[in-house]
Amino acid sequence: MSETIEEKIKNYRTAPFDARFPNTNQTRNCFQNYLDYHRCNKALSAKDQDLAPCQWYMRVYKSLCPMSWVAKWDDQIENGTFPGKI
Repeated sequence: MSETIEEKIKNYRTAPFDARFPNTNQTRNCFQNYLDYHRCNKALSAKDQDLAPCQWYMRVYKSLCPMSWVAKWDDQIENGTFPGKI
């Protein structure tokens, strides 16, 4: 299984279509993938497992989200003021 995930990450070009977000506005898709990345890291770190599967979410949010948003969210996580549940 990890082999297929690593292959997908290796061949990644841009965010694939996500049926949960069919509209042109991809703001929610961006935010959801950001949350999924941090949730994945938190869950796998707690179990002392490999964090490689989480890289998929990171690549998707980095291709969808403006870096200014990501920087703001990272600062909010550090300060404990992030509005999402991670």
